[in-house]
Amino acid sequence: MKRRSIIPLTLLTLSLLSTPMLSAQEGGKVSSEAGLQPRTAALQQGMADGAVHQLIALPYATNALEPVISERTVKLHHGKHLAGYVSKLNQLLVENKIMERDLVKLVKFASGSVFDNAGQLLNHNLYFTQFKPANMKQIEEPKGALAEAIKRSFGSFEKFRERFEKAGTSIFGSGWLWLAANEHGSLYIDKEPNGGNPVTIGLIPILGIDVWEHAYYLDYENRRAEHLKQIWHIIDWEVVSRRYEERASFFSK
Repeated sequence: MKRRSIIPLTLLTLSLLSTPMLSAQEGGKVSSEAGLQPRTAALQQGMADGAVHQLIALPYATNALEPVISERTVKLHHGKHLAGYVSKLNQLLVENKIMERDLVKLVKFASGSVFDNAGQLLNHNLYFTQFKPANMKQIEEPKGALAEAIKRSFGSFEKFRERFEKAGTSIFGSGWLWLAANEHGSLYIDKEPNGGNPVTIGLIPILGIDVWEHAYYLDYENRRAEHLKQIWHIIDWEVVSRRYEERASFFSK
């Protein structure tokens, strides 16, 4: 997959979710969906008996993000789109006798449909767990080490928001907008097409915004820029900061 340029910043990271802990390794993508190690009979039976990946539970009510994201959109996005990626990835792992279960490794090394569905599962797990109930009275800001990193990288939180929103509106078609970090704490704005994730270029995703139309069209129609302006009202900076602070454990995997 051809990589596009990334906009340097300074860092945040990933304290990972209720799915299996993510990890990163050196290496290139395999050329086929069955390119990861084949399963033993025991592992195949284990997958047949129970799904490897599960649909994550939302840490808030389905209407908690309103008016930024409607309950209708949350139910469709989480209950249909994300659930579909979970089901399809589990099916592909069995059909292709793929032994690897770690989402980051699948995203880094797989290709084709395995990459697409693993990428979207990883992306959406990060996406849905970085929000909290909407606070329309103010836009909260990160604190501590993350706040200092953003200030060093952009000059201020306001300038960071401006650059992030601008990058999101410039993504052509479907894709993801990321704030990502390297192990030294440097920050980057990464624009990924389709289901791409910064782990494929050795970075840690700490904040990710879905700019596929299914994420916002019911609420904003074609006004992606307005969606990006409103998204700050639901960001849980404690979660994002924790991902940033725990970046070293990510690279130790």
